[in-house]
Amino acid sequence: MSIKRIGILTAGGDCPGLNAVVRAATKYALKNNIEVFGFQNGFDGLVKNQYIILDDKAVSGILTRGGTILGTSNLANPFNYTLAPLASPQEPKDLSSMVLHTLKTNKIDALIAIGGDGTLSMASKFIDMGVKIIGVPKTIDNDLSATDFTFGFDSALAVASEAVDRIHTTAESHHRVMIVETMGRYAGWIALRSCIAGGGDICLIPEIPYNINTIANAIEQRHRKGKTFSIIVAAEGAVDETGKMAVQKKVEGSTDPIRLGGISGIIAAQLEKILNVECRVVVLGHLQRGGTPTAFDRWLATRFGAKAVDLILKEDFGNMVALRGTDIISVPIKEAVAKLKKVDPQGQEVAAALEVGTSFGSPVLG
Repeated sequence: MSIKRIGILTAGGDCPGLNAVVRAATKYALKNNIEVFGFQNGFDGLVKNQYIILDDKAVSGILTRGGTILGTSNLANPFNYTLAPLASPQEPKDLSSMVLHTLKTNKIDALIAIGGDGTLSMASKFIDMGVKIIGVPKTIDNDLSATDFTFGFDSALAVASEAVDRIHTTAESHHRVMIVETMGRYAGWIALRSCIAGGGDICLIPEIPYNINTIANAIEQRHRKGKTFSIIVAAEGAVDETGKMAVQKKVEGSTDPIRLGGISGIIAAQLEKILNVECRVVVLGHLQRGGTPTAFDRWLATRFGAKAVDLILKEDFGNMVALRGTDIISVPIKEAVAKLKKVDPQGQEVAAALEVGTSFGSPVLG
């Protein structure tokens, strides 16, 4: 088939590097005389037929910009649509037929879907319905198993690492326990690597259940060695030994049905009661998802965007671009979203952290 017109959308949470993908894909497509439709606000733009035409002017100067010029949504799931005025959380609807209608009406030959596991899972369903899709992996969580890295992760890690760096002086000056809470959902990559890079003393991640008394013992051991402060890096999805997580609220219609957060406050309150020390928390939240992408994320996002169009030109649909070593390859989208990539508690990164004295609050690991 002759590719004349493609669509691009960015869905799920925003992150640095999205615009770099849009720019690269658009430039390569235009070079091959292909029109580019940028659908707005993720799959919502396909439901409502809302788009902008992407040309050289539209993508000029966006390489270094955070966020996405197309807008995004992590609520607009066409298969379980809950947004007014077309539906509601109380009466969700399957509006996938409207997506198909939009693609047909605009004569879209292929679609580039940029997003994380939720976005790519939806893309996989549309592939089964006959839509020609190429996926591009995006998430600060770095939890897609088919790729070594997702763009956005390096930028989020840089923010988290700097936060841990900066918290040292305050912790030391006031002799406090400081808890830095990172994002990451069900994977501990941001927390683990920022803790290692920033010299954190205790690291709490979803993959290694913690015991509050073990954390308290680690802090007391530091005090006995003359260390008057301690820094804890806690992933938002950290779990205690009973498997309990800190859930802020449930989110109807979202690709992720629960919103995590608040683990740092819970741990701080428990430690103050056990140790009678002052604990303060810093919740990084969306700071990790904003701002200028790092050079690595710009490099990776640009290569992903170009590769996505290359796969379209080769009519190699149903695949996701991925980084393996320094090569950009393609893997089936269904394979890419089959399982999350999580930290291995027995892996080298955890071992390295333990070897330099980092505690994971675990009675088993330390």
